[in-house]
Amino acid sequence: MPKIYLLDVTNREGVQTAHLGLAKIEKTIVNMYLNEMGVYQSEFGFPTTRHETNYLNANLELSDLKVLSPIRLSGWMRAVKKDVEVAYQLVPKLKYMNLSISTSDQMLSGKFQGKMSRQDVIQSMVEATQFALQAGAEGVGVNAEDASRTDIDFLVEFAQAAKEAGEERFRYCDTLGYDSPFSIYDRILKIGDHFSGEVCQLFR
Repeated sequence: MPKIYLLDVTNREGVQTAHLGLAKIEKTIVNMYLNEMGVYQSEFGFPTTRHETNYLNANLELSDLKVLSPIRLSGWMRAVKKDVEVAYQLVPKLKYMNLSISTSDQMLSGKFQGKMSRQDVIQSMVEATQFALQAGAEGVGVNAEDASRTDIDFLVEFAQAAKEAGEERFRYCDTLGYDSPFSIYDRILKIGDHFSGEVCQLFR
Protein backbone atom coordinates (compact mmCIF):
# COMPACT_ATOMS: atom_id res chain seq x y z
CA MET A 1 0.00 0.00 0.00
CA PRO A 2 1.21 3.54 -0.73
CA LYS A 3 2.40 5.39 2.36
CA ILE A 4 0.99 8.80 3.30
CA TYR A 5 3.32 11.34 4.89
CA LEU A 6 1.84 14.15 7.00
CA LEU A 7 3.78 17.42 7.16
CA ASP A 8 2.39 19.81 9.78
CA VAL A 9 3.02 23.57 9.55
CA THR A 10 1.26 24.74 12.74
CA ASN A 11 4.47 26.10 14.27
CA ARG A 12 5.43 27.99 11.12
CA GLU A 13 2.45 29.01 9.01
CA GLY A 14 -0.14 28.54 11.74
CA VAL A 15 1.40 31.14 14.02
CA GLN A 16 1.41 33.65 11.15
CA THR A 17 -2.38 33.78 11.45
CA ALA A 18 -3.70 37.10 12.77
CA HIS A 19 -4.23 37.18 16.55
CA LEU A 20 -2.69 33.74 17.01
CA GLY A 21 0.56 33.46 18.89
CA LEU A 22 2.19 30.52 20.61
CA ALA A 23 4.85 30.72 23.30
CA LYS A 24 7.99 28.69 22.65
CA ILE A 25 6.97 26.10 25.27
CA GLU A 26 3.57 25.81 23.59
CA LYS A 27 5.24 25.20 20.23
CA THR A 28 7.41 22.54 21.86
CA ILE A 29 4.31 20.84 23.27
CA VAL A 30 2.73 20.94 19.80
CA ASN A 31 5.79 19.12 18.45
CA MET A 32 5.49 16.51 21.18
CA TYR A 33 1.84 15.87 20.36
CA LEU A 34 2.57 15.71 16.63
CA ASN A 35 5.28 13.16 17.34
CA GLU A 36 2.88 11.04 19.41
CA MET A 37 0.33 11.23 16.57
CA GLY A 38 2.86 9.82 14.11
CA VAL A 39 3.20 12.98 12.00
CA TYR A 40 6.21 12.61 9.70
CA GLN A 41 7.48 16.17 9.84
CA SER A 42 6.86 19.37 11.78
CA GLU A 43 7.86 22.60 10.09
CA PHE A 44 8.86 23.97 13.45
CA GLY A 45 9.97 27.51 12.68
CA PHE A 46 12.29 29.98 11.01
CA PRO A 47 16.01 29.18 11.53
CA THR A 48 17.00 32.64 10.25
CA THR A 49 14.90 34.42 12.89
CA ARG A 50 17.02 35.13 15.94
CA HIS A 51 14.20 35.22 18.50
CA GLU A 52 13.45 31.57 17.62
CA THR A 53 17.05 30.37 17.93
CA ASN A 54 16.87 29.06 21.51
CA TYR A 55 13.56 27.28 20.87
CA LEU A 56 14.81 25.66 17.67
CA ASN A 57 18.09 24.51 19.17
CA ALA A 58 16.33 23.20 22.28
CA ASN A 59 13.89 21.15 20.20
CA LEU A 60 16.76 19.70 18.16
CA GLU A 61 18.40 18.72 21.46
CA LEU A 62 15.15 16.96 22.40
CA SER A 63 15.35 15.20 19.05
CA ASP A 64 18.90 14.02 19.82
CA LEU A 65 17.66 12.74 23.19
CA LYS A 66 14.86 10.82 21.38
CA VAL A 67 12.19 12.85 23.18
CA LEU A 68 11.10 14.20 19.81
CA SER A 69 11.63 11.13 17.65
CA PRO A 70 11.10 9.89 14.99
CA ILE A 71 9.40 13.12 13.85
CA ARG A 72 11.50 15.30 11.56
CA LEU A 73 11.92 18.92 12.64
CA SER A 74 12.17 21.03 9.53
CA GLY A 75 13.03 24.72 9.24
CA TRP A 76 11.49 27.08 6.67
CA MET A 77 13.50 29.70 4.82
CA ARG A 78 13.77 31.44 1.50
CA ALA A 79 15.47 29.53 -1.30
CA VAL A 80 18.44 31.85 -1.06
CA LYS A 81 21.97 30.68 -0.29
CA LYS A 82 22.48 33.45 2.28
CA ASP A 83 19.46 32.24 4.28
CA VAL A 84 20.92 28.75 4.46
CA GLU A 85 24.25 30.17 5.64
CA VAL A 86 22.55 32.17 8.41
CA ALA A 87 20.43 29.17 9.39
CA TYR A 88 23.49 27.03 9.99
CA GLN A 89 25.18 29.80 11.95
CA LEU A 90 22.21 30.07 14.30
CA VAL A 91 20.95 26.47 14.28
CA PRO A 92 23.97 24.26 13.52
CA LYS A 93 22.19 20.94 14.19
CA LEU A 94 19.45 21.59 11.64
CA LYS A 95 19.00 18.46 9.49
CA TYR A 96 15.86 19.18 7.50
CA MET A 97 14.64 22.30 5.74
CA ASN A 98 12.08 23.56 3.28
CA LEU A 99 13.33 26.19 0.84
CA SER A 100 10.69 28.46 -0.62
CA ILE A 101 10.60 30.83 -3.58
CA SER A 102 7.88 32.42 -5.70
CA THR A 103 7.51 31.07 -9.23
CA SER A 104 4.54 32.82 -10.88
CA ASP A 105 4.93 35.66 -13.36
CA GLN A 106 2.69 37.77 -11.12
CA MET A 107 5.16 37.36 -8.25
CA LEU A 108 8.12 38.01 -10.52
CA SER A 109 6.68 41.36 -11.56
CA GLY A 110 5.04 42.29 -8.25
CA LYS A 111 7.01 40.77 -5.39
CA PHE A 112 10.41 40.83 -7.11
CA GLN A 113 9.66 44.03 -9.03
CA GLY A 114 10.99 42.50 -12.24
CA LYS A 115 14.46 42.06 -10.73
CA MET A 116 14.35 38.28 -11.11
CA SER A 117 13.63 36.22 -14.21
CA ARG A 118 12.35 32.66 -14.27
CA GLN A 119 15.90 31.43 -14.70
CA ASP A 120 17.06 33.58 -11.77
CA VAL A 121 14.43 31.87 -9.61
CA ILE A 122 15.68 28.43 -10.63
CA GLN A 123 19.30 29.42 -10.11
CA SER A 124 18.63 30.78 -6.61
CA MET A 125 16.73 27.63 -5.64
CA VAL A 126 19.41 25.30 -7.04
CA GLU A 127 22.25 27.18 -5.32
CA ALA A 128 20.43 27.15 -1.98
CA THR A 129 19.54 23.45 -2.27
CA GLN A 130 23.04 22.36 -3.20
CA PHE A 131 24.62 24.51 -0.50
CA ALA A 132 22.25 23.09 2.13
CA LEU A 133 23.16 19.53 1.19
CA GLN A 134 26.88 20.35 1.16
CA ALA A 135 26.51 21.97 4.60
CA GLY A 136 25.08 18.76 6.03
CA ALA A 137 21.34 18.82 5.47
CA GLU A 138 19.88 15.30 5.37
CA GLY A 139 16.68 16.31 3.61
CA VAL A 140 15.67 19.38 1.61
CA GLY A 141 12.18 20.18 0.37
CA VAL A 142 11.60 22.84 -2.28
CA ASN A 143 8.45 24.99 -2.27
CA ALA A 144 7.03 26.67 -5.37
CA GLU A 145 5.17 29.64 -3.91
CA ASP A 146 2.10 30.66 -5.90
CA ALA A 147 2.43 27.46 -7.93
CA SER A 148 -1.25 27.58 -8.81
CA ARG A 149 -0.71 30.74 -10.89
CA THR A 150 2.59 29.56 -12.36
CA ASP A 151 2.86 28.53 -16.00
CA ILE A 152 2.66 24.75 -15.88
CA ASP A 153 5.57 24.13 -18.24
CA PHE A 154 7.81 26.37 -16.14
CA LEU A 155 6.60 24.64 -12.99
CA VAL A 156 7.69 21.30 -14.45
CA GLU A 157 11.06 22.83 -15.35
CA PHE A 158 11.40 24.19 -11.81
CA ALA A 159 10.51 20.83 -10.23
CA GLN A 160 12.95 19.02 -12.51
CA ALA A 161 15.75 21.42 -11.58
CA ALA A 162 14.96 20.92 -7.90
CA LYS A 163 15.09 17.15 -8.28
CA GLU A 164 18.43 17.32 -10.10
CA ALA A 165 19.79 19.60 -7.36
CA GLY A 166 19.06 16.89 -4.79
CA GLU A 167 15.73 17.82 -3.18
CA GLU A 168 13.62 15.02 -1.74
CA ARG A 169 10.25 16.71 -1.94
CA PHE A 170 8.54 19.27 -4.18
CA ARG A 171 5.70 21.32 -2.70
CA TYR A 172 2.98 22.79 -4.86
CA CYS A 173 1.67 25.86 -3.03
CA ASP A 174 -1.76 27.32 -3.75
CA THR A 175 -0.67 30.50 -2.00
CA LEU A 176 -3.66 32.70 -2.85
CA GLY A 177 -6.34 30.01 -3.12
CA TYR A 178 -6.41 30.27 -6.92
CA ASP A 179 -6.97 26.57 -7.65
CA SER A 180 -10.19 24.58 -7.63
CA PRO A 181 -10.27 20.84 -6.83
CA PHE A 182 -10.45 20.19 -10.57
CA SER A 183 -7.62 22.52 -11.65
CA ILE A 184 -5.24 21.31 -8.94
CA TYR A 185 -5.95 17.71 -9.93
CA ASP A 186 -5.18 18.43 -13.59
CA ARG A 187 -2.02 20.41 -12.85
CA ILE A 188 -0.51 17.96 -10.38
CA LEU A 189 -1.37 15.09 -12.70
CA LYS A 190 0.54 16.82 -15.50
CA ILE A 191 3.55 17.39 -13.27
CA GLY A 192 3.37 13.80 -12.02
CA ASP A 193 3.21 12.44 -15.56
CA HIS A 194 6.47 14.22 -16.32
CA PHE A 195 8.21 12.28 -13.56
CA SER A 196 6.97 8.87 -14.72
CA GLY A 197 5.47 7.51 -11.52
CA GLU A 198 7.67 9.46 -9.10
CA VAL A 199 4.81 11.71 -8.03
CA CYS A 200 4.55 10.04 -4.61
CA GLN A 201 8.11 11.11 -3.88
CA LEU A 202 7.56 14.64 -5.16
CA PHE A 203 4.30 15.58 -3.46
CA ARG A 204 3.89 15.01 0.25
